[in-house]
Amino acid sequence: MIVTEENYYSRLDKFLRKKLLNLPLSAIYKLIRTGKIKVNGKKVKNPSYKIEIGDEITIEEDISKYNREINNKVVPIKMDLDIVYEDNDILIINKPAGIPIHPGKGTHIATLIEGLIYYGQEKNFTPHLVHRLDKHTSGILIIAKNTQSARELGDIIAGRSIKKEYIALCKGKLSKEGKIDIPLENKQALTTFITQKVYKTHLGEFSLLNVNIKTGRKHQIRKHLSLINHPIIGDDVYGDKKLNREFKREYGLKRYFLHCHSMEFYFKNKHIAATAPLSKDLKNVLKNLEKGE
Repeated sequence: MIVTEENYYSRLDKFLRKKLLNLPLSAIYKLIRTGKIKVNGKKVKNPSYKIEIGDEITIEEDISKYNREINNKVVPIKMDLDIVYEDNDILIINKPAGIPIHPGKGTHIATLIEGLIYYGQEKNFTPHLVHRLDKHTSGILIIAKNTQSARELGDIIAGRSIKKEYIALCKGKLSKEGKIDIPLENKQALTTFITQKVYKTHLGEFSLLNVNIKTGRKHQIRKHLSLINHPIIGDDVYGDKKLNREFKREYGLKRYFLHCHSMEFYFKNKHIAATAPLSKDLKNVLKNLEKGE
């Protein structure tokens, strides 16, 4: 693979993620970590290695065994997008929970990328995702409208020059504010939080948090809160399954309580602040908690 003006991304891992759409991220990072990726004939094991236009990137392994068994043919689908902000370079939407971003194995419902492609065809642009939200996380999602904007936004996010605030409901009573800096996957990770309210119910205490992440590790907020024994309510992967079942019965929560409330950054000397209000299902949970106190 040759790095060109059209497919250039400054980091090696981002270039591979865009070129190898049929490979899971775990496989891409494994190939890098195990020295199977070469840049101009030299093994590179650093995912953030800076590549240049004209570089030749080779893979010293048969990657067919990693291919996801999905139909890579994404079909544009008309979708009601909750648009928070839009200009010539950026589209920002309020992503609903329960909708995956990409098709995957076993996915048979419309995905967000299919809706974005349809919208892009109507508005004459090609959408580029510059970050991700998990399927069951709602809130702010930034999409670039062209390759150059995707590069610049990717650098802004990678350089941590962006303020991200989430709203989460977790188990137990937390202090008014705090920080969690436990490394994740042997990498630095920093999460800070402010406790907005503590609910006292017959199921126990629950803390409503405003959470800021200074790094972007996979499942960072969910993992960090779980590691300090205050997992997010509804999270059956890192949380308390028994409590989650009881909470769902009592308060009607059908997913984990995590919402990307706002993102704030500068792009081309313009200050952009995008905010997405809590979705109806999460608002209803808080109303039910208020009644139960």
